[in-house]
Amino acid sequence: MAEAGLEPDASPGIVSRTLLRDLKKAGLRGYHHNLETAASYFDTVCTTHAYEEDVQAVRDAIKEGLYVCSGGIFGLGEGFEHRVELALTLRDLGVPSVPVNFLTPVPGTALEDRPVMSSGEALRTLALMRFLLPDRQVRVCGGRPSVFAKGSRSLPFKAGITGVMTGDYLTTPGEGPRQDVDRIRRAGLTPGPHQQGEDNRG
Repeated sequence: MAEAGLEPDASPGIVSRTLLRDLKKAGLRGYHHNLETAASYFDTVCTTHAYEEDVQAVRDAIKEGLYVCSGGIFGLGEGFEHRVELALTLRDLGVPSVPVNFLTPVPGTALEDRPVMSSGEALRTLALMRFLLPDRQVRVCGGRPSVFAKGSRSLPFKAGITGVMTGDYLTTPGEGPRQDVDRIRRAGLTPGPHQQGEDNRG
């Protein structure tokens, strides 16, 4: 994959440090595993495992020298105090890349009746993450088309983010890279490639 200019990343869930070490030996460069929300709010939205299991998996991946992407999903009913708590946890863990996802309510799921977060609240959330994580990559990912409707989709690029995930998401559609590149330029920024391990100063 390296010969093709690709760096292998994986989202295998909670795995042991031994497996992470084996995956790295096999060529894995990056590990993605979101903490989802703050420890103090986690039990409200997840009962399948303990929060510390997620934290330990992220901690182990960092210790094994993998490029770790770990963030959360916002709009679950948490407050700004929970968002601060999550940001500080990610900071203290040393996570270099923080994806910011916004809930898209899906019929048939437990949070189907949650309202879509307003673009104003989403921008305040992005600004908060940038303020608390000034030297980290902060990227907007899932939920972007729902939160930032047409006419406001360039706003995240003015809120201090480092980048976006382009294309479709796991369960919801997105947009193509051409539209995102146009929005980046309209925000007065210059799009460019990102290499794993870069900080936020470039």
